[in-house]
Amino acid sequence: MFELVKTASIFVYPLGFFMLLALAALGLLVAGRRRAGLATLSAGIVLLWIAAMPAVGNLAMWQLEKHWPDRPVAELPEADAIVVLGGAFSSGNGHYTYPSASGSVDRYWHAARLFRAGKAPLIVLSGGRQPHLTAGATEAEAGAQFLADMGVQSTALILDNEALTTWENAANVGAIAKARGFESLLIVTSASHMRRSMDTFRGIDAELIPAPTDFNATPDRPLRLRHFLPSAGALDATTRAVHEVVGRWFYRLKG
Repeated sequence: MFELVKTASIFVYPLGFFMLLALAALGLLVAGRRRAGLATLSAGIVLLWIAAMPAVGNLAMWQLEKHWPDRPVAELPEADAIVVLGGAFSSGNGHYTYPSASGSVDRYWHAARLFRAGKAPLIVLSGGRQPHLTAGATEAEAGAQFLADMGVQSTALILDNEALTTWENAANVGAIAKARGFESLLIVTSASHMRRSMDTFRGIDAELIPAPTDFNATPDRPLRLRHFLPSAGALDATTRAVHEVVGRWFYRLKG
């Protein structure tokens, strides 16, 4: 089911949707419907160009992040535990000596920051290994290694090595919170991912305190000509924004 959902979602994202339109255009051209084929191909190019514009990518991320202000650690209340949602590491299916981190490693860095500030005595790391991988550290294990390098003792860590989605993060952390009697949780994830996370974690019988990090948008950035020209980084930002919106609607359908 995991692989099916991940594969199907590719064609909802800008690049995948463009490929569908390009294939449809090719089919129309082969069928002799030149005008319809060229119109479909042109629409795909325009949509992909728009999605790859830095101005659009920045705006899309800002729409997700603006609800979650970047709060200094000192302003956050204390809680029973810090929950870190995975999505930052790759172990190369066991081929890497050390896990390789992405931009989302800010989640673990922020957790260490909160822990060292005394905001909670425990950190819950939630993230498993994708089904097609057979070796290497799970997301939670990689995060534990990173936090150890940051000076966090292993006795302060609780690992959920099974969750593959935000939905499973919530279910597994909920079980941990119930077993441990946690009444309050600091939720650490990327600002763009926070709304979906808070919606999904709402079923946990504990106070949820958002502690967003990994901000990407610049709300007051002056626009330049280059911000309307296609960029791979901007396409990635737009794709991540679409991923969050689609994910929220998918979870709503699941109930």
